[in-house]
Amino acid sequence: MKRRKPAAFMSYVRSDDKYGRLTQFRERLSDEVHIQIGEEFSIFQDREDILWGQNWKERIEESLDEVTFLIPIITPSFFKSSACRDELHRFLEREEKLGRNDLILPVYYVDSPLLNDEEKRAGDDLAQVIAARQYADWRELRFEPFTSPQVDKTLARLAVQIRDALERVQALQKTEVPESAASTTRRPAEDMSVPLPPDIESVIESREITRRPTAKIEPPIRVVDQMHRGNHVTITEAIEAANPGDRILVRPGLYQEGLVIEKPLEIIGDGNLEDVVIQTAGKNAMLFKTTMGRVVNLTLRLMGGVNWYSVDITQGRLELEGCDVAGYGLGCIAIHDGADPRLLRNHIHDGYFGVHVYENGQGTLEENDIFGNVLSGVTIEGGSNPTLRRNRIHDGKLGGVFVCYNGKGVLEDNDIFRNARAEVEIRTGGNPMLRRNRIHDSKQIGVLVCDNGQGVLEDNDIFGNTYSGVAISDGSNPTLYSNRIHDGKAFGVYVHGNGKGVLEDNDIFGNASYGVEIGMGGNPTLRRNNIHDGESFGVYVSDNGKGVLEDNDIFRNASVGVAISDGSNPTLRRNNIHDCESFGVSVSDGGGGTIEDNDLRDNARGAWSVSADSEPKLKRARNKE
Repeated sequence: MKRRKPAAFMSYVRSDDKYGRLTQFRERLSDEVHIQIGEEFSIFQDREDILWGQNWKERIEESLDEVTFLIPIITPSFFKSSACRDELHRFLEREEKLGRNDLILPVYYVDSPLLNDEEKRAGDDLAQVIAARQYADWRELRFEPFTSPQVDKTLARLAVQIRDALERVQALQKTEVPESAASTTRRPAEDMSVPLPPDIESVIESREITRRPTAKIEPPIRVVDQMHRGNHVTITEAIEAANPGDRILVRPGLYQEGLVIEKPLEIIGDGNLEDVVIQTAGKNAMLFKTTMGRVVNLTLRLMGGVNWYSVDITQGRLELEGCDVAGYGLGCIAIHDGADPRLLRNHIHDGYFGVHVYENGQGTLEENDIFGNVLSGVTIEGGSNPTLRRNRIHDGKLGGVFVCYNGKGVLEDNDIFRNARAEVEIRTGGNPMLRRNRIHDSKQIGVLVCDNGQGVLEDNDIFGNTYSGVAISDGSNPTLYSNRIHDGKAFGVYVHGNGKGVLEDNDIFGNASYGVEIGMGGNPTLRRNNIHDGESFGVYVSDNGKGVLEDNDIFRNASVGVAISDGSNPTLRRNNIHDCESFGVSVSDGGGGTIEDNDLRDNARGAWSVSADSEPKLKRARNKE
């Protein structure tokens, strides 16, 4: 019988995954188990997906499969879902038939009174089962980014549980009765284990006490109310009176005071976002200089002062969530000196800087709306290395994201658009990673890499920009993999001014001018790209341009496939240049180059057009014409 690959079903309520966190959890756990067991480990998530249905039938209804797990995501909604309850019942029946008790791996995701309260739990058989199991406690981790070391460690522990359960299956299979003795009844798994000495068993029993759910203890609460209906009239007064760990609720009002947070606190706006306003001029609306804290649902406004930020984060881990931050001064938010905050779902706007990360600042910015800032939406410099995910960065008066002076950073799944200069500008040693971003509709350039900038661009969608999708100059040397660079109003990629770069496996198409232009000493390497359906040349090498083009597919361009002129000297090897509306290759005005092993057939005007002054400078060999 063919060995079935191990897998799991994730049982959850869909509304608990509104922002995709459970989907990310499933993907990360699947990858971590793969690392632990050395083979693919599928986790089926969507019970409405046909793959779920097929695998559920094969693994649960039609066989007693010991390599299939259930991962219930425990929230208050879980116990109210008939589908989730049914899935848990079915798996409990499977465990009983198999003599196992390690195939259900609960993840405690949102605090549930039914699970915490013994009296309430007594009336629900499934709650009792979950409470008696070891579980992964995700109640606090669900607020952490997936880059957090604690998240990584907890995922690894859960993956090890699955690995160990699979190893127990394999050990049992080796000791199973041979087929000739098939009439012998199989004993439960626990009966087949080798007995341990009594002293060892007692030690294990003392160390492996089942972890039971406990209710979260709410912190002491202080209420700030300008109408004298709380504990304090000002937020500053509440901060000074609070003990570390206290929660401060701020009722609606205009609080004209600068907050200085020097102890771990939670400050929450208790009303509509626009009604709870902290406003200053000539000083920070909030200065954070402690180890950790959380600020939620506040409007923070700096109304003037060229040396101040609305929010200045100087150290530690601040969680800033659901706030409206405006900085009519130096900027909205500063992160520096190793500070590592979490910025989640904020509106950040109308500053000189939107977010300024400098002097080794870190941080994770997720799902923020960053707009209308003067210099840039986000600036990363001075060795800083933040992570930006799923943000909207748009309508800046100059740029979207600016990475310079050895700044790094990871930008993933952001929407960066309608900024006045470059959507992303990388210069002076900047070296970020851009992955799966949408970079579009710039009034000038999509991604500008200049002045010895670097960076890796992978799987981005770069489109609809005014001058070029990507521009590389001044000794810069970025790497572009598997991007879509298309429908630009001029060039797809423009490499000039001694720019370099490696472009591999990109799809460059539908641009109004050249798919790729190489000029003024530009010297990039292009491999395995598709360059097609442009409204002019596929590739234009001019003004002493160089470059190496290997294994590219250049086709259906409105003019020449590759044009070389003005003293340029590129190398073309093993390219397929076809179905262009003019020549495959045109060399003119003293251009030259090495053109070997290319397929130049099926172009409207033939393979070649070579001017007399270019012929001596051109090396041609083994091309198909």
